[in-house]
Amino acid sequence: MRWSERQVAMLQEMGIRVWNTPSQGDAVALAEAQPEVETGTSRPASAPAAPSPASVAEPAGVAVRGPRATGVDAMDWPALRDAVAGCTACKLCSGRTQTVFGVGNPQAHWMVVGEAPGEQEDRQGEPFVGKSGQLLDSMLRALGLTRGEAEPARQVFIANTLKCRPPGNRNPEPDELAQCEPFLIRQIELVKPRMILAMGRFAVQSLLRSNEPVGRLRGRVHQYQGVPLVVTYHPAYLLRNPEDKARAWDDLCLAVEQLERTTTAAA
Repeated sequence: MRWSERQVAMLQEMGIRVWNTPSQGDAVALAEAQPEVETGTSRPASAPAAPSPASVAEPAGVAVRGPRATGVDAMDWPALRDAVAGCTACKLCSGRTQTVFGVGNPQAHWMVVGEAPGEQEDRQGEPFVGKSGQLLDSMLRALGLTRGEAEPARQVFIANTLKCRPPGNRNPEPDELAQCEPFLIRQIELVKPRMILAMGRFAVQSLLRSNEPVGRLRGRVHQYQGVPLVVTYHPAYLLRNPEDKARAWDDLCLAVEQLERTTTAAA
């Protein structure tokens, strides 16, 4: 795949070094991620490496939906937003500043699903802000995508599995995920995306009903209710483990290739 100068600049912003590979003509090859100021723990040696996007596996992992909250499955966007804002179904409602509904084009071709709001998200009411949001925006720009105003093919829709921040940014609990799940399901139904990016362990658990680690599920195309789904690392994880940024880029390339293949087949 050949990248423009702008895309190369975005890859470098993600911390991925690129160079021209003589054996592949003008193709740009990915190298290891550059170290950042904010480094974290290394990826465990037991975490398996996934195949490159060139070796795409057949779609696997078809998810089955769980129980619905009453009435959510018939809500339009305004009703759904009001239901999320007024939700008191679990204990997280007592500690939130505001709910984090989601942002983006309601007819987006791409949907990004994250985990739970953090402190900055709770304050601003928008998913993926702060340093993790900056990294996500860089990743999207490298693909020609944005969370800003644009047509459905370019503006993504971003949502989290939880709409309220867990105290102290702790991991979501099973009952919290279960209570919030109908909201996410309905968002996906309303958007009708052509590609879903599941970022992080809890997004994967919610959408694929799998407890497998992200490292074992990435590198192949899954299905969620007939929609292609690609698993990748959460940007917050990548900030702590910059050596996995190149793998995350492989996942984005896999999603692009799958979407192109699906669009061509439908034409």
